[in-house]
Amino acid sequence: MAGSPEAAEEAEQGPEPPAGDAVRRGKRAAPTAAAPQPAKLSRAELYKPPTSEELTQLKETEDLFHSSLLRLQIEELLKEVTLKETKKKRIDAFLHEINSLLSTIPKTPETELTDQTWLSKDVKVPFLQVPFSVKGRFHFVPPAELKVVGSYLLGTCVRPEINVDIAVTMPREIFQDKDNLNQRYHRKRALYLSHIAQHLSKEKLFGSVKFAYMNSNHLKPILLLRPQGKDEKMVTVRLHACPDSGLFKPSRFYPSKNNVRTAWFMEQSTPKEGATEPPTPHYNNSILCDTVMLSHLHFLSNTATDFPGMKDGLALLKVWLNQRQLSKGLGCFSGFLVSMLVAYLLAKRKIVKMMSGYQVLRSTLQFLAATDLSVTGISLAQDADPSLPSLDDFHQAFEVVFVDPSGLVNLCADMTASKYHQVQFEAKHSMEILDDRMVDGFQVLLMTPKPMLRTFDHVFHLKHVSKLQGTCKKMQLLNELMDRGGNYVAAALPFVVSLLARGLSQRAQLVAHSLPQIPEWPIDAEPPKHKDVGPLTFGLLFVPEFAASTLEKGPQADHPEALEFRTFWGDKSELRRFQDGSICEAVVWEASTVCQKRLIPEQIIRHLLKLHADIPESSICYTGALLESVIKTGKEAQGTGEEAMVSVVCSYDDLSRKLWNLKELPLTVTAVQGVHPALRYTDVFPPIPMKPVYSFYNKSKHLLYPSEEKPCPAYITPLKIICHMEGSGQWPQDKGAIKRIKAAFHLRLAELLRQQHQLVCRPAVTHTDVYKDGYIFRLQVAYHREPLILKEVVTPEGMLKYQDTEESRQLELETLHLPYLTSSLHGSPQVGFLRFLNLLATFDWKNNPLIVNLNTGLTDAECTEIKNKFVAARSHLPVMFLATPKDQGSSMWTRERPSAQILQRLVLLALESLRALEEQLMAPLSDQDVKMVFRPPLDFYDVLIHLNPKQIPRHLESVDRPVKSVSRGVVKNSSAMNILFPVVDYDPVQLYLQELRDAFDDLALFFYDKHGGEVIAVLWKPLSFKPLPFKASSMKGRKVTTLNNELVCIPNVEAILEDFEILGEGLVKSVEAHTEKWTI
Repeated sequence: MAGSPEAAEEAEQGPEPPAGDAVRRGKRAAPTAAAPQPAKLSRAELYKPPTSEELTQLKETEDLFHSSLLRLQIEELLKEVTLKETKKKRIDAFLHEINSLLSTIPKTPETELTDQTWLSKDVKVPFLQVPFSVKGRFHFVPPAELKVVGSYLLGTCVRPEINVDIAVTMPREIFQDKDNLNQRYHRKRALYLSHIAQHLSKEKLFGSVKFAYMNSNHLKPILLLRPQGKDEKMVTVRLHACPDSGLFKPSRFYPSKNNVRTAWFMEQSTPKEGATEPPTPHYNNSILCDTVMLSHLHFLSNTATDFPGMKDGLALLKVWLNQRQLSKGLGCFSGFLVSMLVAYLLAKRKIVKMMSGYQVLRSTLQFLAATDLSVTGISLAQDADPSLPSLDDFHQAFEVVFVDPSGLVNLCADMTASKYHQVQFEAKHSMEILDDRMVDGFQVLLMTPKPMLRTFDHVFHLKHVSKLQGTCKKMQLLNELMDRGGNYVAAALPFVVSLLARGLSQRAQLVAHSLPQIPEWPIDAEPPKHKDVGPLTFGLLFVPEFAASTLEKGPQADHPEALEFRTFWGDKSELRRFQDGSICEAVVWEASTVCQKRLIPEQIIRHLLKLHADIPESSICYTGALLESVIKTGKEAQGTGEEAMVSVVCSYDDLSRKLWNLKELPLTVTAVQGVHPALRYTDVFPPIPMKPVYSFYNKSKHLLYPSEEKPCPAYITPLKIICHMEGSGQWPQDKGAIKRIKAAFHLRLAELLRQQHQLVCRPAVTHTDVYKDGYIFRLQVAYHREPLILKEVVTPEGMLKYQDTEESRQLELETLHLPYLTSSLHGSPQVGFLRFLNLLATFDWKNNPLIVNLNTGLTDAECTEIKNKFVAARSHLPVMFLATPKDQGSSMWTRERPSAQILQRLVLLALESLRALEEQLMAPLSDQDVKMVFRPPLDFYDVLIHLNPKQIPRHLESVDRPVKSVSRGVVKNSSAMNILFPVVDYDPVQLYLQELRDAFDDLALFFYDKHGGEVIAVLWKPLSFKPLPFKASSMKGRKVTTLNNELVCIPNVEAILEDFEILGEGLVKSVEAHTEKWTI
């Protein structure tokens, strides 16, 4: 098949549809020009049995796709990413013009390879010529032939980036013997492209003429041509210079052969005596790749004939790879590689030509998930020629092995084992998703980008890749450097990754790295250096059980492996005696809090990179836990609250035992349930044991209360506990009576705890507060039938019926639902937060319920039912609908709020915050201020009420810690017994907020950050500013004015602002009105 653009068109259109098919469909075809008409079918047509093709489709939809929706979504996506016919015609015309221009480029006289004066000053050779001196001569001769190769001809290219690859064959006469040595071939190739670039850059046809490295490989520059004007973004034509077939003897390029001489590379005048030259497999592979371009095209076009599913399958696979950032950069899993893989599966009959695109996608992912090419390579070579290198030879030279049909080229030469394992991990994960009926597989696999930050538990950056030069020295990688043409990033990367993988072997199931990428550059600029790949990013995926372990146990001291262990860990390794009596080498990492234990991998990485790779700590930017600073309080580096919560729960367990064993209670306690977030391990700032400093308060009998002269006392949170009492016939069946009995229980509990356990208690009608171990526990008695009794309503006819009331709902939430929601989340808090923001920002709240299948308590059928009921009753349901196994139909947690407007704002903020955070966490060279997303944008509000920091009891919890902190009248203490009861649950800001909402709810919304915010923000409700007809009853907060000679009421804003100040006297510092924001 010729590589001309005409052939491209022919290949694109594919076989004509069979005539019979066209006739059958003819009746249904709508008139083209007019609007589509509904097809009127005769009775015979309506009841005609389905054709075999339709039957296959139905069968396939039933077996393969979880729903017919998935099939439709995939068809829609394929339409979206494939190239339109009209564009193809424009691209073909562009290719014709390039073809005719290339044949007219003039020859040049022959010169030494190092004499490049014949090149214009406007073009710089796109090759790092280090060392510069090299033997050989060069002159330019127009190309022997041009052929379109790659995905464009096969019709498998996907938008948005359409690349057309053209192989430009360099004539035989420009080469000499030994051009395979010392980069001579590569430099001739670069000079050849430079001369083409110089001529094409003068043509009006091109919008841009630039250089790039093929897959960011420094040895392989290519020339990029884009059309002029509005078509510039339509297509990029990539010119690849390649040698005439048969120019080189393939046996010179076997993986074990050397083609770069050490003396030349090290710029020594004579080679060392008796030194053997090391093999240069990557260098050899880069030349071989150019020799087989056309044979690969023929091989793939034979595979694609009579195989329509291949085109669709490849489009889906390419989208899948793009979304996971796996398809660009040095050692990527490129579109070409995945096409060859599909061809391999077809040859091995794992795929057949009958398959649809979706089946090709599934089979390929299945193969990737199950096969480790870094251990058992695969080959497309048909007949085993004994003279060709074996798979073992390839495995010795390369980390990942996939040999092409010629048996010479490793298609995965540049790929690291780590990158392949990442592809394998993603494929496994994707197969699980496709087999899970609960998940919208299409959305997750093909529509959702998966950046490293949201894929891995921890991410860190190597800020200055130039430090890898030191790594190459330290690890003695001279041979690898020669093989990679001096590219120290490519030479050191596999060794650095395997070093980290060994150090984290117990802790991490995957250590991955970003792909080094070099952007294209103008032809008059110097080619980018190796360090221009920018920072390298590494991702760690942990094994939750072992990630935070403080001990690295080694072999016994007298075993031969002990020396190796000591060498690997350096001075961190020491001899330790263990409980079983063995004396072993071990490494113990310093970490006292859970928060520090989460960062043990960081200690390991910094230690190993310094010890073995000579990378200083200042070059590593570890962003695994940057966000955690937001939830740390106090100056001294405490943890993030886990330890505090454990101590709260210990105290609570002791109290619940005491409650169960109380003597002399009329009814026994049947269950004790903690409702407060700290008792469910979900509190942001868990309470710490406190004891009041009496001099700070006013005293009255046995009570303390806040003093006006002093700052507001520290906020002491009451830890709410529900005590379920046993049922008995003695319980009354009347609402009021139950409340009185409960009050009596609260008094009795306080009395008995004081008598039997000497605890300080303060009873009230609705609860009893108990001071224990420096915490305040709030006991609330519950009777299991009370919610039901609260629902009773007597109709005017005297009938008894049950309906939900506000009170019964609240009680059910607290006593029945809340205690079940205990935190069971593991893993890195930061990645959890990023995924949460992403879910909030991208979930379709309007059309879907968010099903949280806790402990997989919902079956497929129940999930389908939830969805169907949701669609049927959408208009009556909350805007944000959450379904759990215990709450399938009412979304009790979001029934009251958020409102539609707040949800819309929330989605917008989540989207912006995610963008800003990901930008910051991925830019290790800039200033990283991650707290930025936690500071609210205040310019959006109409009025700001500034508060006096002294009266904000939780001021220390604010995002930006206050510089000076005030004494708040408490000291840390957990052993005090006989004390005066501290001031509990007193937060003046919350009380003030409640008053504002009660008074001005119809006029405005009030927003506040309860964790120490200094501003209450007010937003006027637009409807309340409409002038209303004058009525004496509706004068609250309004004043009378005349409009068109009528008396109307409008909000009296000045007076309302004054009220804000009067209501908050002593708490409010100032009220700032953004007057331009509201008009009356």
